[in-house]
Amino acid sequence: MTFSLLAQDPDTGALGGVAATGSLCVGGWVLRGRLGAGMSASQGAAPSTFWGEDVLDAMGSGLDAGTAVTRVTGADTGRDWRQLSALDATGRAAAFTGARNTPEMHSRTFAGGVAAGNMLASASVVDTLAEAYLAAPGSFETRLLAALRAADAAGSDMRGLFSAALLVLRPDRAPLTLRIDYNETDPIGALGALLDRATSGEYGAWFGQVPNPRDPMRILD
Repeated sequence: MTFSLLAQDPDTGALGGVAATGSLCVGGWVLRGRLGAGMSASQGAAPSTFWGEDVLDAMGSGLDAGTAVTRVTGADTGRDWRQLSALDATGRAAAFTGARNTPEMHSRTFAGGVAAGNMLASASVVDTLAEAYLAAPGSFETRLLAALRAADAAGSDMRGLFSAALLVLRPDRAPLTLRIDYNETDPIGALGALLDRATSGEYGAWFGQVPNPRDPMRILD
């Protein structure tokens, strides 16, 4: 019921993820991230928010994404109803898809990222998601959003979309976490408009001055 993409920006080392679904509140359900550990997307017919946190804990302890995903999913007897993607802090990626999720379902890893989805119009939605991100110009956030738009145009969630989200972590910025929890017409368009507002004007200037992982005691200039 969801498609998502996790990636590491090769130019800045930033970690980011985007997701969209034909249900509510995709950002709260799916995307998790932690500098020094990586990014996760936990989704599926019966998604486990525990998986998203547990795989971050595992990668933060030093496990690569593949080993971490195997450890987390292997311990859950309900894993057949769930899907998990993970990207570790070095850019290695892995995914698991339980057999009892709703078709079409697919995952694809690539250098510095992973795309996955279930309840899709076709499996090619995931390939389009990955390929559009890799081909898109512009900033990291813009490329992530372009991937969502392309996947939607390629067939999307078979039910259409109601929510979309973006999460970006940078060592020199506060986390950028944007969520459209319910929009009946164009949640990805609404997410794009929110991204524009959050990264420009007075809000964008203020956002660039608040404490961040590299400068946790920062005050306004």
